[in-house]
Amino acid sequence: MARRLTTSVCIIGSGPSGLLLSQLLAQAGIASIVLDRRDRAYIEGRIRAGVLEQGTVDALEEAGVSARLHAEGLPHDGFDLAFDGDRHRIDLKGLTGRRVTVYGQTEVTRDLFEARMADGQDFLFNVSDVRPVDLKTAKPGVLCVQNGEEIEIRCDYVAGCDGFRGASRQAIPPDVLKTFERVYPFGWLGILVEKPPVHHELIYANHARGFALASMRSGTRSRYYLQCSLDDHVDNWSDDRFWDELRLRLGDETAAHLQTGPSFEKSIAPLRSFVAEPMRYGTLFLAGDAAHIVPPTGAKGLNLAVADIRLLSRALIAHYRDGTDTHLEAYSETVLRRVWKVERFSWQLSMLMHHFPDHSPFEARMQRAEFDYLASSEAASRAIAENYVGLPLEG
Repeated sequence: MARRLTTSVCIIGSGPSGLLLSQLLAQAGIASIVLDRRDRAYIEGRIRAGVLEQGTVDALEEAGVSARLHAEGLPHDGFDLAFDGDRHRIDLKGLTGRRVTVYGQTEVTRDLFEARMADGQDFLFNVSDVRPVDLKTAKPGVLCVQNGEEIEIRCDYVAGCDGFRGASRQAIPPDVLKTFERVYPFGWLGILVEKPPVHHELIYANHARGFALASMRSGTRSRYYLQCSLDDHVDNWSDDRFWDELRLRLGDETAAHLQTGPSFEKSIAPLRSFVAEPMRYGTLFLAGDAAHIVPPTGAKGLNLAVADIRLLSRALIAHYRDGTDTHLEAYSETVLRRVWKVERFSWQLSMLMHHFPDHSPFEARMQRAEFDYLASSEAASRAIAENYVGLPLEG
């Protein structure tokens, strides 16, 4: 016989989306149970992006987990676009009055875990066979198995924060769910190295041999990426080969300041754009990667997920505090308006900065013309800056 648990909101997934939602709900006195197929150590160890919009910083402040972010994060007032050696700086602060902050997603997750653990959050780790059920009823549930024991969680609402391959989106019937996808014909080979960054701001570079990104996690830890083919493998890339290729794509002037060393993490990530509609089905609400994926160009994945959670938490709090369901009813429509705008920006920047193997000489010249236009037009640069620092929460 299954062990039965009850709560107000069952949150599937304990990445930053699920953790932030549980934190914001707890501050409003709303109980939740968070479950995940992995354990805390695995989740905290995942390497992810680290550029936070001001809205994400605001959300972490609201959640009471921003102390280390403000102590260790690196505020950035701009970033560079490079094209075959030419550079153009997008002045975020000058064009929008706002900035971004470099602070790793791993650190965000750690801060949220520490806050939730200190508050006694109910977690179920290492679960399997997760199944949201009865989503069109007043008492939905989530079934799962932990250590061979069947568990039934009954709740008012289910929040699907379990990523692209999670169970939440699969619970929406095929005749209801619509998906939209673009898979890019390349990946990003990324490394981490304990060396100061090559530049104090990010550099996105388009080179005839492919895209490169010079980023960082701190003043002493750098994150670098190279565009590579989808069938490539990390074993094909020694550190020496990576550094040689990075120097070439960044150009001599930038490469002169590059400090190299042994990498301690190396991986290849594919790129895709993906959106699922709707983001609500009955009492199930999707958030983050469970509903949408953006290519990493522009660092929008975590920021987009946090925006989802800010809107979902406010809607749930309004329900429990005031008995108002207006925001819950509008959640999917409201969030998707913003999602598609962010998808457009990530797609635009990806199309501009990467070498596409099937591009004709005409399309290559169009990329160059787009870069030249950005470099000569304050209005065009402002549009990039407005998207990079983050669109208004409600789109």
